[in-house]
Amino acid sequence: MEILEATHLSHNPSASDKIKVALAQIAPVWLKREATLDKVIDAVELAGKQGCQLVAFGETLVPGYPFWIERTDGARFNDPKQKAMYAKCLDQAVVIEDGHLDALCAAAKKHSISVYLGVMERAANRSGHSLYCTLVYIDQNGEIGSAHRKLQPSYAERLAWAPGDGNGLRVHPLGRFTVGGLNCAENWMPLSRVALYAQGEDLHVAVWPGGLRNTEDPTRFVAKESRSYVLSVSGLMRAEDFPKDTPELTEILENSGEFLADGGSCIAAPDGSWVVAPQVGKELLITAELDHALVRADRQLFDPTGHYSRPDVTRLVVDRKRQQLAEFVDSE
Repeated sequence: MEILEATHLSHNPSASDKIKVALAQIAPVWLKREATLDKVIDAVELAGKQGCQLVAFGETLVPGYPFWIERTDGARFNDPKQKAMYAKCLDQAVVIEDGHLDALCAAAKKHSISVYLGVMERAANRSGHSLYCTLVYIDQNGEIGSAHRKLQPSYAERLAWAPGDGNGLRVHPLGRFTVGGLNCAENWMPLSRVALYAQGEDLHVAVWPGGLRNTEDPTRFVAKESRSYVLSVSGLMRAEDFPKDTPELTEILENSGEFLADGGSCIAAPDGSWVVAPQVGKELLITAELDHALVRADRQLFDPTGHYSRPDVTRLVVDRKRQQLAEFVDSE
């Protein structure tokens, strides 16, 4: 895999302020969970060998974004074809409780690297038959720190995914940095961003299914608003990335161009400038050395949930309980 390297450091940076991150812009083996996880683990190992402390992947990369919906008349009600595609997604989705991410957690621990990975989650606590767009954080000890279910699926996604909850609106320490992440259009949701800013986030991970049109504007905007580094990491999807046995493949490709997702992964600095401009059209590993001193410097001008906030006037309440329909109280 091609590696693109970048640095964004202050003059004479201290070792404790520096962190090296990676964005893995790769395609899934579409609707094949285990094969896609093998690719993810390969990328984790490559990032680890590059000395990275964090590697991030695109939205629902495992087992793949639901590209079929808008290309196969996905809104047709009670349609056998659509129901079969959904069942296929359920079969290949990630069930965290069943250990589907255990090998990835082991790889993270082996290389002392944290991972943000987008998965299509089959949620055991919500019957096990609904799907969620979930962003999973795995720490450097191989432990799952959070699983954020996308609050509001976008447009056609609502035909595949259920709305999530606030349980995963959490941040995590990573060296001098505090890292958090959101799925796709959640990065346009002001209150979701503020929920992370208020916890001290200064390294923001935005994951996308892929697309320059998605990443080019919000990456720099969120960086300027938050005065944080922002990593936008996208998936990639080309015709040749679909397995030959993909259901409805002919119809999907007939209604697609060269790219179903063209990447667009990029990194913006706390002042909104590009550390790495959007990269399109190919699989690659983007690495960058970042400097926490530059975050602190820009917060002197503006700190959106610190000295430039007015909690006496406006406040945000975030419900982080994991939603579930039934609570069972059994006798001892």
